[in-house]
Amino acid sequence: MPTILITGAGRGLGRELARQYAADGWRVIGTERGAKSEYRLDVAEPAQAGRLAAHLKGTPIDVLFCNAGIIGKRGMALGSFDYDAWQEVLKVNLLGAAAVIEALVDNVAASERKVIAVMSSRLGSISESSGMTLPYATSKAALNLLAKGLAATLAPRGIVVVALSPGWVRTDMGGAGAPLSPEASVAGLRAVIGKLGMKDTGRFFSHDGSSIPW
Repeated sequence: MPTILITGAGRGLGRELARQYAADGWRVIGTERGAKSEYRLDVAEPAQAGRLAAHLKGTPIDVLFCNAGIIGKRGMALGSFDYDAWQEVLKVNLLGAAAVIEALVDNVAASERKVIAVMSSRLGSISESSGMTLPYATSKAALNLLAKGLAATLAPRGIVVVALSPGWVRTDMGGAGAPLSPEASVAGLRAVIGKLGMKDTGRFFSHDGSSIPW
């Protein structure tokens, strides 16, 4: 039975990822910030990632999906930047993913599939940047660079690292007017993950399988 670990599995796309993989017969380890969760993890606290790794020592993880993220304070633009709020977005979206990957990379290396996916966003594409939602967009651009850099670092261990964009999805973050349902987005993401090989490491994919420019 393959195993997937999903951060931020308590709501939105993380919960739908957990539901679909469990329905397909995978062992799902879902982390949440809530104290009642069996696998409690606040990705903004790197020490918690270390404790999770100790708890999971020796457990192969076929797919590590760094999904946890926040959009931060909305409406920030030049002239009204809230730097404390911006730092929090970077702490969660970038440094949180880095801490989780660092803590669990040996678990991934011990698995059969050896995949690390980070939940990015098309807003993180520098090539396509329109200047919208800059704090969130910069965190995802930095996350993309983390994924690309780790792809090179981990290639000798046979680990595939990719950045994935779920599209504009009807979640708390995406809003009710988004065109994609969580079910459709996650089905697409799963199809992308299922086809990954070493030729794909270091790439940025949309939920529909198309490449997104960095």
